Amino acid sequence: MNGKRWRWLFPPLYGLCIYASIRLVNDVISDTRFWERHWSINAWEIATCFTVSYVYFFVLMWLLRKRLSTTRPASRELLEAAFYIELISTFTLMPLAAFTDDGCQWYDVVNLYLIPLLYWLLFYAFARGNAWVRKSYEQQLLIEQINNDRLQTELRFLKAQYHPHFLFNALNTVYFQMDDDVPQAKRTITSLSDLLRYQLYDRQQTVPVHREIQHLDAYIGLQRERMNAHLRLEVYFSDQLRDQPVYPLLLLPLVENAFKYAGGDYWIKIEALLENGQLVFKAANAKPPIATVVKDGGIGLENLRRRLALLYPGRHSLETDDQPNAYSVTLKIDV
Repeated sequence: MNGKRWRWLFPPLYGLCIYASIRLVNDVISDTRFWERHWSINAWEIATCFTVSYVYFFVLMWLLRKRLSTTRPASRELLEAAFYIELISTFTLMPLAAFTDDGCQWYDVVNLYLIPLLYWLLFYAFARGNAWVRKSYEQQLLIEQINNDRLQTELRFLKAQYHPHFLFNALNTVYFQMDDDVPQAKRTITSLSDLLRYQLYDRQQTVPVHREIQHLDAYIGLQRERMNAHLRLEVYFSDQLRDQPVYPLLLLPLVENAFKYAGGDYWIKIEALLENGQLVFKAANAKPPIATVVKDGGIGLENLRRRLALLYPGRHSLETDDQPNAYSVTLKIDV
């Protein structure tokens, strides 16, 4: 039953229960049988109860909507509801009792004030509890939505932090190529535009891992153009990594750091494997005799750790191994 139909059917049905209770109590006290009266009297009383029930219902619902936005104590709210119930009873049910049967007796007064009060207070308490539960649920949904929006904003911010350093390296490469090899500089710019297109316009939540690997491969190719010819570079990407979904740009900072801090024996090893349902990505590089201090922030590991914690909570590991002559990092993600 939908909400609108319930609002119109509930009051008369509830009013009929109240009327039956009042009549049964009155008949016990007065030793009468209301069904033995003329049918027109019963019909008049039932029709009046139906009409008055709508008055009770909509007044109490109005009061409920009004009080939901306040912090008034529940006891005061129930007293206010009781006041409105008794006020309606005074101007509707009491005149009805005065003009039917033998007039308004003492037991009529007690029953007409007490029984509707108990019924409608019970209804109000139930409706109030249901409204507060619904309001609490809606507030919880709103809080979750706010938290989700905040996390999405933070993810976009962390993702964007990779771009400046990447652009700096690429533009620096183009700058030096312009003096020696203009055609190669043009090809580098084309490669750079493809890389930026992936980073700026591919906004789906996850991408097939082979697209991420293609992006890394293009980035490594761009880095080869600017690196010293003595660099020993080993790259291996497993053919098993195809359509497994991953979040984009998680692997790029590890590759960037390998190129940025490579020195000493001047070698870099990069590999991506699929092991036991996990993407295993390893990046290692030789270190110069006097290692460069890696500052936190920017495209550092702290930002990557934070992004992984948001995207893969409990479904990833990131381990580093800092040796005197080499540095390596291993990232494992459930895919």
